[in-house]
Amino acid sequence: MEKRRIAILGSTGSIGRQTLEVIREHRDLFEVELLTCKGSWEQMAIQAREFDANNAVICDENKYKDLSDALEGTDTKAFAGMKSVCDLVTSDRVDIVVAAMVGFSGLAPTMAAIGAGKVIALANKETLVAAGSVVMGMSKKYHAPILPVDSEHSAIFQCLLSAQGNAIHKIHLTASGGPFRTWDKARISAATKDMALKHPNWSMGAKITIDSATMMNKGFEVIEARWLFDTPVSKINVIVHPESIIHSMVEYEDGAVIAQLASPDMREPIQFAIGFPERLPLANRKLDFAELGGISFFKPDTEKFPALTLAYKAIERGGNIPCALNAANEAAVAAYLQDRIPFYGITDVAGECMECAPFIKEPSVEDIFKTNEETYSLAQRKIEAIAKKG
Repeated sequence: MEKRRIAILGSTGSIGRQTLEVIREHRDLFEVELLTCKGSWEQMAIQAREFDANNAVICDENKYKDLSDALEGTDTKAFAGMKSVCDLVTSDRVDIVVAAMVGFSGLAPTMAAIGAGKVIALANKETLVAAGSVVMGMSKKYHAPILPVDSEHSAIFQCLLSAQGNAIHKIHLTASGGPFRTWDKARISAATKDMALKHPNWSMGAKITIDSATMMNKGFEVIEARWLFDTPVSKINVIVHPESIIHSMVEYEDGAVIAQLASPDMREPIQFAIGFPERLPLANRKLDFAELGGISFFKPDTEKFPALTLAYKAIERGGNIPCALNAANEAAVAAYLQDRIPFYGITDVAGECMECAPFIKEPSVEDIFKTNEETYSLAQRKIEAIAKKG
């Protein structure tokens, strides 16, 4: 295949770093055009030097001089601010945009890239949770393919490659169950952030690891799957699979089920997305089925993990409600990581704010940004009230 020029939005985060690991193994196939990060200028400068990135953007404008000084003597041009990110992703020198920024902040640059007709390797699920209808509409209008980087959605995408027509009976999204799968509700309620950050199978960033612990991540993946695969939510099922070997399954109307299996390694779906339609060699741990032994499945316990129910309610109501849920959850997870609210405070805040959001059936881009801002502010007030109670 021809060499592809990559922009990585969020290069210092977990997905960004693993994307660079993939590129490191295939320097003949990929070139780094753009790196961006929120504030970790030192790490991004090291990345830019190693991969000879043409451009690097620090979103925190106060750290521009630090980045610029660190890149002195290189060919990498330094920029600052979200506007620079949105401008540079539209460059003719960018072929693929790896959207790996955390949270709602990833929406604007992803939309800019879609508007320029770029191939999107989407790791930022909040983009589709908050603005699925708008984003998928833009994807079709500007002929900008969206390839999923989430392991589950990558698995579904691969399982659907042989699908014909409307033959899908059910999509089964697998979930590890997180670190608290076997805990009772009383024990979970007292869980500290250090406990919640110990995911049994995956190495991820802090925010998504907490979302996995509450199972909000899986709820968001239901919403993401609804938009990515244009599938009614009634056909999307969540099943707990603690081993994280089967990354998802597609059940067809004739009863056949096609599953995608692989070791839990995010480099595999990242590489699949940026290399598609080719499959490139990956130096990872291959499955040994004899050694693997048994695998297990369980229904999710929505009493212990109410976030999953909240997500289903949000997408069933539709409109701007998933955006409200995402905004409130984002604020609540940040507060939990700051030890300001207890574990179940996350879903309490998210659920209350979702119910308070004024409903907009067909939100515009402006409506989405307004809903996010207003709901985030409401969540902050509720968090403050919880924190004062102690």
